Amino acid sequence: MTESNGSDARDRRDQHEQAVQAGQQERMPDWEKRFRAPRVSLPDWAEDAPDRSLFVSNATGTYELYAWDRSTGEQRQVTDRPNGTTDGVLSPDGAWIWWFDDKDGDEFGVWRRQPFAGGADEPAAEGLEASYPAGLALGRDGRTAVVGRSTDEDGTTIHLVRTGEEPVEIYRHRESAGVGDLSHDGSLIAIEHTEHGDAMHSALRVLRPDGTAVADLDDTEGGTRELGLEVLGFAPVDGDTRLLIGHQRRGRWEPLVWDVATGEQTDLALELPGDVSAEWYPDGSGLLIAHSFEARSELFRYDLAGRALAEIPTPKGTVSGATARPDGSVEFLWSSAAEPSAVRSTAGGVVLDPPGMKSPGSVPVEDVWVEGPGGRIHALVQKPQGTTGPLPTVFDIHGGPTWHDSDSFAAGPAAWVDHGYAVIRVNYRGSTGYGRAWTDALKHRVGLIELEDIAAVREWAVTSGLADPERLILTGGSWGGYLTLLGLGVQPDAWTLGIAAVPVADYVTAYHDEMEALKAMDRTLLGGTPEEVPDRFEASSPLTYVDRVRAPVYISAGVNDPRCPIRQIENYVKRLEARGAVHEVYRYDAGHGSLVVDERIKQVRLELEFAERHLKGAPGAQ
Repeated sequence: MTESNGSDARDRRDQHEQAVQAGQQERMPDWEKRFRAPRVSLPDWAEDAPDRSLFVSNATGTYELYAWDRSTGEQRQVTDRPNGTTDGVLSPDGAWIWWFDDKDGDEFGVWRRQPFAGGADEPAAEGLEASYPAGLALGRDGRTAVVGRSTDEDGTTIHLVRTGEEPVEIYRHRESAGVGDLSHDGSLIAIEHTEHGDAMHSALRVLRPDGTAVADLDDTEGGTRELGLEVLGFAPVDGDTRLLIGHQRRGRWEPLVWDVATGEQTDLALELPGDVSAEWYPDGSGLLIAHSFEARSELFRYDLAGRALAEIPTPKGTVSGATARPDGSVEFLWSSAAEPSAVRSTAGGVVLDPPGMKSPGSVPVEDVWVEGPGGRIHALVQKPQGTTGPLPTVFDIHGGPTWHDSDSFAAGPAAWVDHGYAVIRVNYRGSTGYGRAWTDALKHRVGLIELEDIAAVREWAVTSGLADPERLILTGGSWGGYLTLLGLGVQPDAWTLGIAAVPVADYVTAYHDEMEALKAMDRTLLGGTPEEVPDRFEASSPLTYVDRVRAPVYISAGVNDPRCPIRQIENYVKRLEARGAVHEVYRYDAGHGSLVVDERIKQVRLELEFAERHLKGAPGAQ
């Protein structure tokens, strides 16, 4: 056979394989395409080598880290692990990619690094044993790192790591803390800490590399610690002691510039109604402002010299991340409920457009405001086009709890809509984006407060004619899974069935088994440990109400989950089994969710099939 004939044969084989793949994709339902379609994160870029970038993609069917040389266009897969990798940092000089190596999603591991151009992985912080990560900052000198660690035994420790030297511990405390940033010249280290015991509201401390303190900032209100601070980053200029921070002094997150050497604070007072975050432009002359308000977001540039705010046009929807490039352009990850995510640039066009099938869109969200016991509740509603109620309705409850649902693309809710369900997402008290008082309202009546808001939106959904009261599904993951199980027991007449992913099910056992940082958060939310406030833990635990559950229950759980550990879920399931309650449990080999696309699709399919079996008059697969 001649070479040309061999080439022709290979071409025919490739064409055949492409045709087979195209046929498979054509037959694939839209909901599955949304999960399988290649997607990418907002690329991070090296401060001193801006042509070198790092991003996350599911191109292989598992979410992994990728290096991208913008000067040549070359992209290279960095990590390749069965359960995926998403935690990575590019060194400022662009020479190294640091990535966190845990075991099957248990979030307990060590940092490793790999040359940007490729090569063998090596330990990145020799001398530090495995731990939960508590922040990382890399120096511009190529040999310095500040590494945060958290363990049950030590609490939080922060270490200065230099190549060829033993790590030096520069901070230790039982309460949670984390690395914020390392100054441009490496002379200052900013950390966030909760030494006061309030894990919801951090204080700030700036240290020298030898661990001595330079400055502290700690917001209080009326003698009660209820205001948080966060590190947004040091000015990108050698010798510049300005630190950009976030504060809550006017009831929402806003940025200010704190000169840690002089103590001077420059309040920007932007007069924007929602939460505001910021990052420096690369030359330090201005700030890239991200404003989140009522489930949508927008971008601005703030000029520090002129104190002027200028809008950066973006489509209506949600900007999930943004970064200013050295040429002054801004790259941002944008989506809406109807349109899949894309990395765009103010310079024009899409920055990263991965090859392969394109994700189908979905239907837009409608905004609903409902009066609740604690104020107006914002809910986002999607329903199949051309339908009228009453519809089978899914209440898809977000996790966190300090998070919020937004007008952004989500494959899970879109799958329910494809199958004929209306989907309602509720930004209950505890959600971010609606002011500090709304976020902080959870304390001491954890879970019960959120359910009051969900119940108010449920009442609106039924009385408005949208939702069929006989076909109501309560579902969610993580904190949303917790609220699902709690809601099935506290409100047994309200829900037809429940689907809980990686939930808190037995709050006391969860507290004793979870990672240390979450213990601190639970002590803040409930006012103490299970031994100190047993009544509060009992009132907020789904296990307390498990015998009142009448709806069929589906639970999925990662066997290596450090956030919602498996033992406390097994305790809840045993109680369901003991009384013969209708339930199904799916256990999978990962942590708090899966980074494997096939596994995610399997879980959604199992949930849809569970609903079809147990919901009278379920729409059925499409």
